[in-house]
Amino acid sequence: MEKNGQSSYFEPFYAVYGGKVKNAVKMSVFGALAFLGAGLLLTGCNKPELTQANALALIQAKYDQTPPVGANIAVDDLGMRQGVTAKYWNRTTVYPNRFWADFTLTPEGKKAFKLQKGGDVIQWRPENADDKGYSIVVVTVAANHLKARDIKNIQDEAGGKGADFTESIVWDGVPGPLQDIAHNPGNKLSAKRHAEFVLDGGAWKLQAIN
Repeated sequence: MEKNGQSSYFEPFYAVYGGKVKNAVKMSVFGALAFLGAGLLLTGCNKPELTQANALALIQAKYDQTPPVGANIAVDDLGMRQGVTAKYWNRTTVYPNRFWADFTLTPEGKKAFKLQKGGDVIQWRPENADDKGYSIVVVTVAANHLKARDIKNIQDEAGGKGADFTESIVWDGVPGPLQDIAHNPGNKLSAKRHAEFVLDGGAWKLQAIN
């Protein structure tokens, strides 16, 4: 187009604004992709919650999958006297020093426990007449799974989470007199443990018990 002898050139509308529109579209696409990527990143960071109930269930499931075992019971001087009263054993031999003796298990005793060292004779061998710390160990015939309880302190750890809990012996099927002996000093009826958990396929899994 010419005006007053001068040439005046106007760019088409699409030429002027087309680049700007394309750039705006590109920016919108990049922004949407960035937002989507940020959303996926945040989603990946949101681990499922490990509740006390879930953690306890995972630990107990592990115990329930483990073959049940008898409980070890330390029998001290008081326990030996309780065992005589319960008719679990009878004294069959007394040695010259008067504090060594042999006790033979009765049929009632054999139904309730077995000796850790085997056989059916308790060889009672304290160091002296005043040795109250001496004991022997019996193992209950009744076998049970351990019990997990009192879980607490669930916290983040390297690679997953950790929690403290109490591991307890279960006394189902164990006669009352033998349970009484088990509650004497020197026996450990429960223990403090620590469990480690890891994510596996988006769900928490028990990794180890320490």
